[in-house]
Amino acid sequence: MEYNTAIPIYLQVMDAIKRDIVTGRMSPGDKLPSVRDLAVQYSINPNTVSRVYRELEMEHVCFTRRGTGTFVTEDGERVAQLREDMAKDLVQGFLAGMRQLGLTSEEAEELLRRYDTDARQ
Repeated sequence: MEYNTAIPIYLQVMDAIKRDIVTGRMSPGDKLPSVRDLAVQYSINPNTVSRVYRELEMEHVCFTRRGTGTFVTEDGERVAQLREDMAKDLVQGFLAGMRQLGLTSEEAEELLRRYDTDARQ
């Protein structure tokens, strides 16, 4: 993973884990890697991983069972809400960029339709 120096690493790792959850790469109840394994995977300090897991737990994205590890939430509604929140952030960022270019929401929508290669295939 290449890190954006403008964003704290722990937030970037949290986003990567959330993305894996909402896209189905990780399922509800799946065990997350150990702190040490995730630290190696992302080439980061284990203390950073501990912070990632703490923050994800506070957001109810995961939970920890003492002695067994950290797991993806089993709450399907929480996963759906997480997906909605992430989509909202992406849309708001996209629309803000379009406004900076002087485009209206309607013009941005037209561009989405024109350049959506998945819809054409």
